[in-house]
Amino acid sequence: MARKIQAIRGMNDILPDQSSVWLYLEKTVADVVKSYGYQQIRFPIVENTDLFKRGVGETTDIVEKEMYTFDDRNGESLTLRPEGTASCVRAADQAGLLFNQTQRLWYTGPMFRYERPQKGRYRQFHQIGVEAFGMGSADIDAELITLSARLWKKLGLLEHVELQLNTIGLASEREAFKAALVEYLTGFKDQLDEDSQRRLVSNPLRILDSKDESTQSVLKNAPNLEDFIGEESQAHFERLQAILKANNVPYVINHRLVRGLDYYGKTVFEWVTSHLGSQATICAGGRYDGLVEQLGGKATPAVGFAMGIERLVLLLETLSLIPDTAKFSTDVFIISMGDDAEIASFVLAESIREIDLGRVVLRHCGGGNFKNQMKKADKSEARFTMILGQDEIDSGVCQIKDMSTGEQHTCLLADAPTYINEKL
Repeated sequence: MARKIQAIRGMNDILPDQSSVWLYLEKTVADVVKSYGYQQIRFPIVENTDLFKRGVGETTDIVEKEMYTFDDRNGESLTLRPEGTASCVRAADQAGLLFNQTQRLWYTGPMFRYERPQKGRYRQFHQIGVEAFGMGSADIDAELITLSARLWKKLGLLEHVELQLNTIGLASEREAFKAALVEYLTGFKDQLDEDSQRRLVSNPLRILDSKDESTQSVLKNAPNLEDFIGEESQAHFERLQAILKANNVPYVINHRLVRGLDYYGKTVFEWVTSHLGSQATICAGGRYDGLVEQLGGKATPAVGFAMGIERLVLLLETLSLIPDTAKFSTDVFIISMGDDAEIASFVLAESIREIDLGRVVLRHCGGGNFKNQMKKADKSEARFTMILGQDEIDSGVCQIKDMSTGEQHTCLLADAPTYINEKL
């Protein structure tokens, strides 16, 4: 007997009992972003490796340790996309969508990072991203945050999440802060965790994200980023806060929030929850005005965010917020006995779908006696079972059983599709 082939560690199947929840979430997102004027964009899973090295940053954990990179048969270095923003910028700029234009775009799909798999963190994971281009003022930052808040409200999550907000200023302001931070932390290098010691040279701002208690103790007296923020960045941040307050979107300012990717500047934010343990962040983003130019396009202001589908599904399940309407259910199960009845059952099923394609109609296939077919009808948990045999065909009728009450009655076959749709 051949050895069974298993899924790759950290790359999970989404089975039917979960896929309906994914569809519910994706449809809810699609409805919300559409109401704000965002259009979907789709781009390849595989990109040129340089796209992520230049976009995400060569010293980030993603590029240094987590990317799935390989050479193709022509010797070109390719990478499975680890995030969506760089690909979105590449696709939009390549298509000429960003030149002297504003764009509101969104996307969804799998991303890939080589990490230690754990609950809520996988090697193939799925994200929904929302990006806005060509608008440099704080009102578009506020629009994206308000859009995400409306999504949480629609999903029933708003009271279970917290918005954390910060400004990391312009590149020149961050460089001045980095220099002061490195000078301070160098004197405490031995007290920093191993990752922070490495980041002291490669990416010192990421040290602020460290969860290590010793490192956090050292950071208590470190220079503060807010002391390096200039008037322009501060005015942008204050305007953002004013719009959020006017729209009753609560937030807390987290001065340690910097985000892990090199392209961010000015506004950064995260939506976090206390219901998922260490995987607290369910949505994160910010402004990245320099990325388009960094990837070879014309300087274009931009802002966006991404959310993890797996974590959102896990949060909805943890809080029992999945409505019954989001779960797969069968409306009608059709039983047939005999060749003529089998053909008639096809016609009947198609007639029901013709009236309302939203109806889930299952026909029993493969023959079998009445008792076994009824067992399958019970197992399907259908609201109604429709029964066709030779006697029914000869009389031009069908039997309809309400599975919730056990009541059964006879209906003209020609009237059955309309009757069943009215009952449903």
